[in-house]
Amino acid sequence: MDCVCQKQSDLSLLAPVLAEYAAVKGSLITILQHAQEIYGYLPADVIYVIADATGNSPARVMGVATFYTQFRFQPVGKYLIMLCDGTACHVNGSARIASAVQEYLNVENGGTTADGLFSFSIVACLGCCSLSPVMMVGEDTYGSLTPEKAVAILREIQEKEAAQT
Repeated sequence: MDCVCQKQSDLSLLAPVLAEYAAVKGSLITILQHAQEIYGYLPADVIYVIADATGNSPARVMGVATFYTQFRFQPVGKYLIMLCDGTACHVNGSARIASAVQEYLNVENGGTTADGLFSFSIVACLGCCSLSPVMMVGEDTYGSLTPEKAVAILREIQEKEAAQT
C-alpha cells in the first residue's frame, strides 16, 4: 500500500514566535505572517500547532488564514510573480501579459513551474497604478509592461539562475 505523507515542518523554528505572541490577544494574524515568513507558506501541521498554542480551533485559524489573500497553503517557487489585474492594469493589457507569462512558463494562475523556479499569481492590485501594467517578481517591481517585456524579464532571471548553477 502506498502512503502519501506530507513532510513534517521543523516546528522549533516557530517556537520563538509562539513564545512572544501566543498569549497576546488579537495576535493570530501576526503569528500567521511570521509562520509564512519562516516556512514560505502555511503547512497544515503549522496550522494545528498555532491553533493549539493560541487556544483556537484549527478551523478558526484556517478561517482567518483563508480570509486574507496574503496567506499561501502550498510551497511557492523561488520567485513569486504577482501580476496586477487592478483596473488600471486591466485596462492597459494585463490579460495579454498574463497569457504571455502563462504560455512562456507553462504555468496556470496560482501554479508553480515544474522546476520550482517560478510561482505565478494574478492579484487584485499592487498599488502601482502609475506604472500599469505592473508585476512584481520577488521584491522587484516592473512597470509599463508589454507581453514581450514581461517574458524578457523572466528569461533574464532564468539565465541568471542557470549561470549560478
